Amino acid sequence: MPNQRFPKVEILSIAPHEIRFILSNTDISMANTIRRIMIAEVPTLAIDLVEYYENSTVLNDEYIAHRLGLIPIRYQAPDSLSGGDVHGPFLPQMECECDGRCPRCSVEFELDVDFDRVTPERPENEKDLPLTVTSRDLMSNNELVTPAHFLNENEQDEAQDEGISIVKIGPGQCLKLKAIARMGISKEHSKWCPVAVATYRFWPIITINEDQCATLTLDQKNEIVECCPDRILELDEVTGKIVAAENAYEIATFTEDLAMTQTALKKRAEDDDFVSCVQSTDKFVFSVETTGAMDAEEILKASLRVLKDKLNYMASEVDTLKDM
Repeated sequence: MPNQRFPKVEILSIAPHEIRFILSNTDISMANTIRRIMIAEVPTLAIDLVEYYENSTVLNDEYIAHRLGLIPIRYQAPDSLSGGDVHGPFLPQMECECDGRCPRCSVEFELDVDFDRVTPERPENEKDLPLTVTSRDLMSNNELVTPAHFLNENEQDEAQDEGISIVKIGPGQCLKLKAIARMGISKEHSKWCPVAVATYRFWPIITINEDQCATLTLDQKNEIVECCPDRILELDEVTGKIVAAENAYEIATFTEDLAMTQTALKKRAEDDDFVSCVQSTDKFVFSVETTGAMDAEEILKASLRVLKDKLNYMASEVDTLKDM
């Protein structure tokens, strides 16, 4: 098979809320496909319907419903501590055979907060302060599904509230509602998007022409190193040679400054460059941050599963056409 490739993933760093990895032995079309799938086609749970019993807060029903929809909803499998893929445990509403909602396609959350009822239990110095209704007040009917109150432990330690703020209420005010979370993808609405950031950068191929660099003075070498605003080059203090920075792949922006400086230092315009920095066409550095609905590792696995399903579907359709 011509141009057959075997893509490879190398993990640079991994945490529940963030993952950085290198995708290599493939091309930009595959890198962009994986990024788009992570953003738009990995299914998650999000609040899609809100039924109000009482709302005497300063915000109207639609405003609160919008805020509820943007709260990340996290599914945690019984045998796991990570936010997992909802594909399998849940079905999209359109594919479910129920009349409107059931445990297979939806999760119900109850919220009932009354300022006057809660105030007697608050510390004396807080009784006159507004009460913040947060995602902690959403009670789920499924113990495996909860709101993602914080992105990580650092955010939880620094937070002033106990979760994601929904609305503040004062004396005589209350909020009572039922919220229905359903499975979906962000192609339908951005509230189902599992990632806050999903980007990739091209791996830099930095080539240093030692013979050409040997013709430069120390000041000229320093000029080449300093001309790069992203500081991808360094001057070795021992040998006096120009070398690539260890973290060049993280900071390379491929500006024209390097080329312009080298042109000015060349004795002849046709001479080879001292240093070249070009974009790799088959190696990419990904950075993915989650909203909290899923762990970063699970988002990557789910995106590969979605891609595999799409390719299998296309293969089956091609086979069908051949048989016609």
